[in-house]
Amino acid sequence: MRIGCPKEIKPQEYRVGITPVAAAEAVHHGHEVLIERGAGEGAGFADSEYEAAGARILPDAASVFAEAEMIVKVKEPQPEERRMLRRGQVLFTYLHLAPDPEQARDLIESGVTAIAYETVTDPQGTLPLLAPMSEVAGRLAPQMGAWALQKANGGRGVLLGGVPGVAPGRVVVIGGGVVGTNAARIAHGMGADVTVLDKSLPRLRQLDEAFGGEIRTRYASRGDLLDLVSEADLVIGAVLIPGAAAPKLIRRADLALMKKGAVIVDVAIDQGGSVETARPTTHADPIYEVDGIIHYCVANMPGAVPRTSTIALSHATMPFMLKLADLGWREALRRDPHLADGLNIHAGMVTNQAVAEALGLPFVPVEQILSDQIAA
Repeated sequence: MRIGCPKEIKPQEYRVGITPVAAAEAVHHGHEVLIERGAGEGAGFADSEYEAAGARILPDAASVFAEAEMIVKVKEPQPEERRMLRRGQVLFTYLHLAPDPEQARDLIESGVTAIAYETVTDPQGTLPLLAPMSEVAGRLAPQMGAWALQKANGGRGVLLGGVPGVAPGRVVVIGGGVVGTNAARIAHGMGADVTVLDKSLPRLRQLDEAFGGEIRTRYASRGDLLDLVSEADLVIGAVLIPGAAAPKLIRRADLALMKKGAVIVDVAIDQGGSVETARPTTHADPIYEVDGIIHYCVANMPGAVPRTSTIALSHATMPFMLKLADLGWREALRRDPHLADGLNIHAGMVTNQAVAEALGLPFVPVEQILSDQIAA
């Protein structure tokens, strides 16, 4: 199979979909790897490293999209990239379609077979291709929140770790999954007073044991959420519903309860955000203020540390990429129902129920696609 990797063009996105190590592995499996010139530079990978791995360097994205049978990326395809997709081609990347009807429409019209990293599952019911970037984003969230809390950036002027004689900052993490756990770990390490909310009592018990009781846990009722948010210096939104739009847990009216200059870092912004006043921002212009509350809503947080993020993501995606290339997408999905969970769109049809419901579109089960009732 011809596997293509274009350079990411989303603002301040420096990750790359295929590392030289992954390229070498694909070549070893008998596949041809096509890399756009300079695609890996932002993550510290030179074209010469890809050539040494056996990949072929192409001059531009148009060449990659034209030749490749499967496109492997990091971020969702931008409008100019979506115009280059075609029926019969496989797209393997993060999509986050639920809050993005324009992207969904373009992918449907292109006829492409789109497999989303964020909905691929594993036997434990977790999301193995989302996890590494969730780990990175979770660990970055307290750092970014601490920066936004500085008075020069509009924040309250609170040092999360405090100093002797001065109380530490209060951090509230909404969601105890991968993002929330990593955010709590870093915030706790910074010396902050940390509370994690979640609706799963077993998860709260796990967190209590993991942190040796050194962070607080609370059940995520509406009343407890408002109580904690009103006292917080930093709120980290870390809630995920696979494939679906994030629930709006903090409403605009709730901001009036918060301390002026408090900060919200909404890690769920890729899925529409868990805060009503959240809107996507970029690394170049990451924060804005609403009703006295500072919002940090960068939609590609791991892009701030592209080398770490790229290597971590590639370790997770490479086995699935090779399976798709070795077997073809249809047979790979038949053999691996967890990879089949990643299929979001095929030949103009939406094949993920959460995405279909979020966008108000007809849903076609993956099983129907794989049954040969629908042509490739």
